[in-house]
Amino acid sequence: MKEVVQLVEEMQAAGVIQNYALFGAIAQMRYTEPIITFDVDVLIALAQPGRIDALSGVYQFCAEKGYQPEGEAIRVGAWPVQFLPAYSGATREALENVEMSTIEGLSVRVVRPDYLAAIALDTGRAKDHARILALLESGKTSREQVEACALRLGLGETWKRFAKRFLDG
Repeated sequence: MKEVVQLVEEMQAAGVIQNYALFGAIAQMRYTEPIITFDVDVLIALAQPGRIDALSGVYQFCAEKGYQPEGEAIRVGAWPVQFLPAYSGATREALENVEMSTIEGLSVRVVRPDYLAAIALDTGRAKDHARILALLESGKTSREQVEACALRLGLGETWKRFAKRFLDG
């Protein structure tokens, strides 16, 4: 994982990306019990996000460092890494409101648990609902924090349906 963090930090220093944060299952594991994952999701802000080839700079930078594409990901050491451009208002806001963590002695940006829950709420798959419940049960975020985040991100009705189904029993 150290190699992934170093690569992302190098990308940011070189201006290939403007910002980043660990995302998805890897970020969730900072707050909850370990879960099975086969890749690392890195949420990124790009200098030119509207381009059709927005990730070309990321792929070129990685290739120059000896990292090659593998399906939808780039193999970095033992990890396939998916670079996900911030694709919504929620993900852009999540990138601006991260927590710092330490992985193998390196500081790394991680999406906060309330944003992980709100983004999972927006995605809405069964596994996303389970992730929200795990985040709430961990005590690393609260129902009130997730609700406030969901409301701020325009997910108020979706939150109400989720809370009615899973929390208000």
